[in-house]
Amino acid sequence: MISSPVPTRAEVSDVATAVYEGADAIMLSAESASGQYPVEAVATMNRIAEEVEHDDIYWSIIMAQRNQPEATGSDAIAAAAHQITDTLGLKAITAWTYSGATAFRIARERSNATVLALTPKRDTARRLALVWGVHPVVTKDASDLDDMAFRAAKFAVREGFARINDRIIVVAGVPFGTPGATNMVRIAFVAQEHVAKA
Repeated sequence: MISSPVPTRAEVSDVATAVYEGADAIMLSAESASGQYPVEAVATMNRIAEEVEHDDIYWSIIMAQRNQPEATGSDAIAAAAHQITDTLGLKAITAWTYSGATAFRIARERSNATVLALTPKRDTARRLALVWGVHPVVTKDASDLDDMAFRAAKFAVREGFARINDRIIVVAGVPFGTPGATNMVRIAFVAQEHVAKA
């Protein structure tokens, strides 16, 4: 779509294939950098991606491509968070992450829930912005387990992923701020106090 307001069949096929293959992100280069129809190109690519994601076979293809978790504590926690989310039909997994590895692992599970990545590092949040299903937020690290659950619920409400009486998954590593220490999964309940302070 560099010089045309509509895509070729090959361009549509390329975008659709990338989405079916579970790409974290799809992008344009010349179409949006120097093309004559940058807005139309972005809108068209978005429409193609949304159509693929609403295809009846999309999730079966995505799930068939999932790899088994590695034999590490962090991968086991990510797989457990995915299983709990699917079993309970939850809409959000909140991951406290310093390096981004926790959010990456959870995103790799391709859950139906949004991964709300809470990190004290702006560069980590920027990297996570391109990861499939991850919504990063920059915030100070949790101070203890109660603060971790409370603020996870507060951010889930503030960012529009949870409401009162919802449950969310909270994944973290204790001690906090230790890269690669993902070792905890918790189900947290969203209460009125989280909405009032959101």
